[in-house]
Amino acid sequence: DGVDAGVPLTQALDRLEAVTPAPSAPSAVSDPSDLAYILYTSGSTGRPKGVMLSHGNAACFIDWCSDVFQPNESDRFSSHAPFHFDLSILDIYVSLKHGATLVIVEEQLGKDPVRLAPWIAEKRLTVWYSAPSILSLLAQFGKLDQYDYSSLRMVLFAGEVFPIRYLKRLQSLWPNRRYFNLYGPTETNVCTFYEVPQVIPATQTEPVPIGKACAHCQPLVVDEAGRELARGAEGELCIAGPSVLPGYWNLPDQTDGAFLPGHKTRWYRTGDIVVELPDGNYKFLGRRDRMVKKRGYRIELGEIEAVLYRHPAIKEAAVLALPGDDGVRIKAFASTRDSAKLSVIELKKFCSENLPLYMVPDLFSCLDSLPKTSTDKTDYQKLKDMR
Repeated sequence: DGVDAGVPLTQALDRLEAVTPAPSAPSAVSDPSDLAYILYTSGSTGRPKGVMLSHGNAACFIDWCSDVFQPNESDRFSSHAPFHFDLSILDIYVSLKHGATLVIVEEQLGKDPVRLAPWIAEKRLTVWYSAPSILSLLAQFGKLDQYDYSSLRMVLFAGEVFPIRYLKRLQSLWPNRRYFNLYGPTETNVCTFYEVPQVIPATQTEPVPIGKACAHCQPLVVDEAGRELARGAEGELCIAGPSVLPGYWNLPDQTDGAFLPGHKTRWYRTGDIVVELPDGNYKFLGRRDRMVKKRGYRIELGEIEAVLYRHPAIKEAAVLALPGDDGVRIKAFASTRDSAKLSVIELKKFCSENLPLYMVPDLFSCLDSLPKTSTDKTDYQKLKDMR
């Protein structure tokens, strides 16, 4: 309206700001117990729940990562996990804390090992973190020996069991790096960790352990009645400490049921069955809800999956227990490498040679690929619906 007529708008605004400076933004004040974010569980075995996590939960985990992985401003972190997956907490906040670079992996690229392999080299990533599934695909189909990965110093994986043969293959293609198996549910983030030896024994056929408790976590192994078990006994792993969730969003009953009753300490029940080995590392045996009984025998479905992964033609495997007229029936799903054809007879024969008779699946189904959740884990719920 006649003020500064003919003067460019930017200059007029600059003069106005000089006369009436904008008030400074109020300082952000938060308490460690304040809610920082909500992450939803994958829903691979049921209905997703909103996991509430506080600033204190996140901060203690990020500080632990700083101590163990020693990141610095020259690091280049991958951002492969979607932001609703708890792996992204490490990617985003550890890199931000240390002034490192965070390199976003586009969703479709992150699922394609043929395109992803040269991209990792081109972006000169120093720290890679993902679920084992894409690392298995990189080891099989990425032609990793054709690219320069001299920048890569550390490989972190979490979220599911890494089939040992693919981990061995990855180590042979990316040697002399530090490999860490990170374990923990969304409700605690990482609570145990295991640094993989530079050379895994050729005779080892079982997955690597999930390791020892992180510095900010207290572990406890209990029986079905919630009683503490001695080292060497199989039981459910419970976790206490500052990284444990306050509760589930608007689900008070589920929150109460997630913790051991009758304890002053808030012990979160992971639902995972473990055994503490003589060296203090924990071995993951399977999910509590994936232990079934058939003809009086206790069967861990994950053990059957581990055996199927040893078949040279199998790329992915998943096993379910289904109700039947004569009790539990076990069904195995598999996808094969290079579109190889496997008959039910071949699969039964292989399982019979490598498993007790009572653990051999009753049914087999070969698929082009196994369904995945949005966090790239096997979607057991969809497999149940396909039965």
